Amino acid sequence: MAARKEVLENLLTFIYGGKKGSETYTELLSILNSAQPGPGLRMFTHKDAFLISYGDMLAPPEHKPDKSGDGGTGLARLRKFLEHRNRGSFSYLHLLPFHPYTSDDGFSVMDYGQVDPRFGSWDDISALGGQFKLVFDFVVNHGSVQSEWFQSFLAGDKTHEGWYITRPKDYDSSSVVRPRTSPLLTPFIRNDGSEVYVWTTFSADQVDYDFSNPAVLLEFVNIFLEFVRRGAKIVRLDAIGYLWKEDGHPCIHHPKTHAVVKLFRAIAEALGLDVLILTETNVPHAQNVAYFGEGDEAHMVYNFALPPLVLHSMLSGDAGPLRCWAKTLPSPETGWIFLNYLASHDGVGVTPAKGLVEDAAFAATVEEAKKRGALVNYKNSPDGPIPYELNCSYLSITAPPSLGSTEIRVRAFLAAQAVLFSLSGLPAVYFHSWIGSEAWKEGPELLGYNRAVNRERPPMDRVEKELDDLRSLRSLIYRGINRLLRFRQSEEAFSPTSAQKVLDTDGSVFALLRGPVERRWVLCAQNLGSSSVTVHVREAGVPLGRIDLKPWETRWIALGTGGRREISTITE
Repeated sequence: MAARKEVLENLLTFIYGGKKGSETYTELLSILNSAQPGPGLRMFTHKDAFLISYGDMLAPPEHKPDKSGDGGTGLARLRKFLEHRNRGSFSYLHLLPFHPYTSDDGFSVMDYGQVDPRFGSWDDISALGGQFKLVFDFVVNHGSVQSEWFQSFLAGDKTHEGWYITRPKDYDSSSVVRPRTSPLLTPFIRNDGSEVYVWTTFSADQVDYDFSNPAVLLEFVNIFLEFVRRGAKIVRLDAIGYLWKEDGHPCIHHPKTHAVVKLFRAIAEALGLDVLILTETNVPHAQNVAYFGEGDEAHMVYNFALPPLVLHSMLSGDAGPLRCWAKTLPSPETGWIFLNYLASHDGVGVTPAKGLVEDAAFAATVEEAKKRGALVNYKNSPDGPIPYELNCSYLSITAPPSLGSTEIRVRAFLAAQAVLFSLSGLPAVYFHSWIGSEAWKEGPELLGYNRAVNRERPPMDRVEKELDDLRSLRSLIYRGINRLLRFRQSEEAFSPTSAQKVLDTDGSVFALLRGPVERRWVLCAQNLGSSSVTVHVREAGVPLGRIDLKPWETRWIALGTGGRREISTITE
């Protein structure tokens, strides 16, 4: 504990300077001394996988309008659905923000201490914690303009004086990096009638906190500890890269932002908490992995380059950039743990692919995605607005009806998911991918923003009915994902720390070897294209030889001690 305290003090001195850092350290110790120590970290295994979901992911049944038959709260409906449908596929549940909010589907938080009544209560969260290890979203960069904190700030209350970042109306923001085209500063009228311009990185409803004020940091330490007390096993630091602002700096990836992430990890370690830090930084790969620090920062980072690279492979038939990038990933033995995903509540980030795919080739992929129904969000740059993310259903873009039959579409989508499941790290699946949802085309117009295309809340009974139809697209995808995850859970070579080797294949094939673990390997071969191909595996000690793959086929072959077994998406 003494060594951890020294780390905490050094970090706070770096963030705030000698005198203020020392004072903040004393206050932090008071908070930590009243916190409940934990049992220490548990380790991930090959049996772990994440499901990403909103608390109100499923709407009440269409044909049971009475209160007694609507499944209860949104969180209660989700729990009931997962009790019936999960069947061991997922061990972690990432609950997207469930607090009272005013916009951005939860990411404009009004009160971090409450559960939005539209979703349910802390009791509902606790009940889900009995089924899953929970991941909580920690929206640290900004909060709602309707929060008591910001209203107190506008009222001139000294309690929240200095909690938000203000600048003059004519502030030069040209050097500030942010993923939006809206104005950086938003005007507000204080209770005394004066005008104040507040920093709003993401929208006029989301005001940025000023972490140069130690009171803000200490308040968020209290929230972090409360999340752990409420059952969070992983805390996801949302939009963390933008946390620290300094005039003349791009205001992204500031050294003091990294120090704040390290501080949260050091707090968890000082108290022996069973909680991991996950950072969300949707930026180019080298900047993203910097949040691992020297093994003293995030425990996990998202593999943000994976979604656009798999998308490019699927739409172009060229898995070359995906193979080249995957070969550069650090060995799992380094302790770096990636959270691998393809689809999420947001879109497919474009910037993480920068430098990994030729500009012209990726521009063609973006255009093809738009033809298949993807929408585009833009951000400002010195050259004007440029694409920032594609908003789409990953299913609708990678396996559109134009591919052919339902069987072909399912096979294609499962090939993309199989890449995700095969890589070292932990797989995370967005709820709509798991249940085979296509684009909610009416969503953007109904709700007024592009991301709605992948945020539908379908009625629970309609989803259940379609999953029960064994020939439906939903059911085939749902069962195919579960089948791949079951195979993954049965082979220790998929352990997050197990070695992987990306094979030298051509064209549309992405193949790798996992292991060995206890003298056992798994070959994962995915054909991400529309033509049949042959893979020749010539690895010492791995007697596989020639592997034939039909269009969009996935074949996983486990062999070594214990015999050979395999799975293919061609046959059940």
